[in-house]
Amino acid sequence: MTVSIAHLSDPHISHGLLAPAPAAGLHAALGRVLTLDPRPDCVVITGDLVDQGRPEEYRALRELIERFPMPMHLLTGNHDDREGLLAEFGGSPFMGGSGAAYYSVDYSSFTVIALDSKMQGSPAGQLGGQQLAWLDTVLARRPQTPAIVCLHHPPIDVGIPFLDGMRLSDGEDLAGVLVRHSNVARVLAGHVHRPIAATFAGTTLAIAPSTHLQSRLALEGTVPNYVSEPSAFLLHLLAGSVWVTHTVSISHAAAPIATF
Repeated sequence: MTVSIAHLSDPHISHGLLAPAPAAGLHAALGRVLTLDPRPDCVVITGDLVDQGRPEEYRALRELIERFPMPMHLLTGNHDDREGLLAEFGGSPFMGGSGAAYYSVDYSSFTVIALDSKMQGSPAGQLGGQQLAWLDTVLARRPQTPAIVCLHHPPIDVGIPFLDGMRLSDGEDLAGVLVRHSNVARVLAGHVHRPIAATFAGTTLAIAPSTHLQSRLALEGTVPNYVSEPSAFLLHLLAGSVWVTHTVSISHAAAPIATF
């Protein structure tokens, strides 16, 4: 039996004149997921679900994803509005049936743990002591089962100074929790709009590209801006006893896209 998780990020669904492009990007990404054989067990979207956090954007997102025939788990990003997200999706399977913006979902072969790194009034992220204590408890609950820990903001610097200035502010505290648990198979993040991998807290941090626009690799400290690099998502796959990560192209002439 194949175990896998499709990891999408930063669709930035909008409303009005600029809405068609990000909606088409997310729709194509989800259609690409459906062409994988076997299909993944679930889809995780690591934040910046919408662009301005407006109710009409969350309604547009629901219209786009409500017919998708697979489990899907949504996270907050800095562009999201926590109350708006919960008003539209709270208590639904998209939020693990939870009325909060952080939650966990048990699968037979793994656990998805969705964290809420939204920090009000700042593009940077923060988890806080209460959420980290909850994470510690959840990780201890199924110690022999791989855990996929998901959040929007990377907990470490990625070498892009502009974005490193708005990463997770309590990344060291997160690492302190994770190193106490040997079952953390992956930490999934977004925010950067580029595919990045790094070691973190005894496991692998995997940052997914955007389904809409990618950031320029601005290592010299300037504003990254956006570039027309191909969109993609990550597929985290349990191959035997080892977790591996594949990059799956979306905006590519040879990429098959299914309808739903």
